[in-house]
Formats: sequence, structure tokens, C-alpha cells
Amino acid sequence: MARTRYHDCPQILREFLTYHETIKGQSSQTIDEYYLDLRMFLRFMVLMKREMPYDTDLDSIDIKAVDLDFLRTITTPDIFDFLAYLANDRVKYEDSSHPEAGIGASARARKLSAIKSFYKYLTVRTKQLSVNPVQDLEFPKIRKSLPKYLTLEQCTQLLSAVQGPNAKRDFAILMLFLNCGIRRAELVGLNLSDVYEDRIRVVGKGNKERIVFMGAACKRAIDDYLPERSRVVLSDNRALFGSRDKNRISVTAVHRLVKKHMLAAGLDASQLSAHKLRHTAATLMLSNGVDVKTVQEVLGHENLNTTQIYTHIENTELRIASEANPISKIKIKKN
Repeated sequence: MARTRYHDCPQILREFLTYHETIKGQSSQTIDEYYLDLRMFLRFMVLMKREMPYDTDLDSIDIKAVDLDFLRTITTPDIFDFLAYLANDRVKYEDSSHPEAGIGASARARKLSAIKSFYKYLTVRTKQLSVNPVQDLEFPKIRKSLPKYLTLEQCTQLLSAVQGPNAKRDFAILMLFLNCGIRRAELVGLNLSDVYEDRIRVVGKGNKERIVFMGAACKRAIDDYLPERSRVVLSDNRALFGSRDKNRISVTAVHRLVKKHMLAAGLDASQLSAHKLRHTAATLMLSNGVDVKTVQEVLGHENLNTTQIYTHIENTELRIASEANPISKIKIKKN
């Protein structure tokens, strides 16, 4: 594993991360999430197994000595203890002036997913262990909620509010989100060579490539921006979008510029984000007659079930439209 930031990991964990990076082709973001979640898990196991003082700082525990013999001692009840710690004791926001204890079900599910992947690697892929203590564990129940999105009127409001020295760049970014439904990381990774006449080449999760077509308004936004981009030299001059410090634009910078224009448009920036623009693109496509399978391909969802959440939104809108029809309120007297 080339990344020096994993120096505090035991060898067995580094090998797992390398496997997911080189063999499974997982993105660097996914690898980092595995690293953070499994490091926390192993630190907690060391804390419990070595019976350290209760007030020991979990983040200070050295796990470099963790090996297969140690992992064999971990049982299903130990995993339950870790999940209980996450639900009841783990601080939600460490930098908060009033930290809350206990993290949500979705965050706990992500950590359990990382643990399951780790043990599957050890038992099935490499056969280094014979017992998988998490094999039959169920994921925490997550309350499903419909994703927030902008109406067409709010989209127009947002795009009309774009001003400032980087207006053409920011307008093009917003149009790509709203028209093409790409992810923030996908937008950040776009190169000049990924832009064709009426389409873009997108590299999504797991380094999977897909072609996404741009609508006429989105294409105009890109065409208006490209002459401006050609006058700028970036540290990575392949990048389609750059930052004011002449680097490839970052995910954080994209997040900030979206929030900035949301506020300028009078929208609730605390409830809306760059990812919500992706939700908006999916919702607008479905509510205007695009079939769910096509939307799946546009968004780059591996599983159709991920896309089908937007059909609930579409159905809600159709129900509202039906109720708005005056015929829905007519009362017929029956003889």
C-alpha cells in the first residue's frame, strides 16, 4: 500500500486495503472509509481484550500488533459490544461544543459493512480464518426518507442567482449537476478531454466509466465556460474545472460554491447541497417521463433498487397533481 497515512495499521489490515484498491478497483474514498472504520473497530477490540482502563482514549490505542491470532479471539458478542458502543457512547461530532453521544443507524451500518467485508476477505477470499463472527449479523434498521430535491422553479431561481468572477465556471458546474446528475467526485475528476460535442465521459465509483449526454442548455454553459478555461494554466492542466489557487477544483470547493449560490438564490442551504442537485436531476427526469432503467444508467447506479427511491417521489408528485385536478373534488349525488 503506497499511502503512508496507513502506517498505523497492522499488516493484515494493509493487505485488505491493498486487495480492495488493486483487485476490486475500489475508489480512494472507499478505501479511506474502510481504513477509518476498521481502525476504530480494531482499536475498540484491543481496548476490550486487553482490559484497558475505561477512560482510555480510543484514538490513542496502538493496533499495529494486531494479527490473525488476535482476530481469532473476536466473537459475535464482541461485535455486539462494538455496535452498542457506537449507538450509545461514540461521540457524534467531536469538534462540537456540546458533543452528543451515539451515532446514527446509517453510520453504524456503514461500519458494520466494512467489518463484514474485512471478515469475508479473511474467510472466503484468502481463507486465513475459518470462523466469521459477523456472517449472520443483521444491519441496523435505517428509517427510510425521501431525498430532498429542488423544484424546477427553484432550479431556475438558483441558476439565475449565479454571479461573480467565476460565474461561467459555477454556472457550468450547476448545470452539470442538474442536467447530468453526476456526483461531486465525478465532477471534480472531469478532464478537458472528457468533454465531447454533446456528452461527457464520467469516471464513477469503482473506476467505472459511462457516457452522459448533455442537454442543449448544459452544452451552452460548457461552451461559454471553455474559452475562459483555456486562458488559465492549472497545476494539473488536464482538469476541466480549476480553483482560484490554480489547482484542480476540490470536492470541498464545489460544496462551498453550491452553498454560496443557494444562499444567493434565497434557498435553504442547510437542507440542500451538491448531492441534492443530483437528486433533483433524477427526480426531474423521472417526473418528465424518463424510465427508471435509463435514469439508473445516467446516474451510474449499479443496483436498480438505488434508483427506484426516486419513483416514490415521482408517485408523490403524480398524486399531488391528481388531487389538484378539480375533478378530484367533484361530488356526485347518487340516486
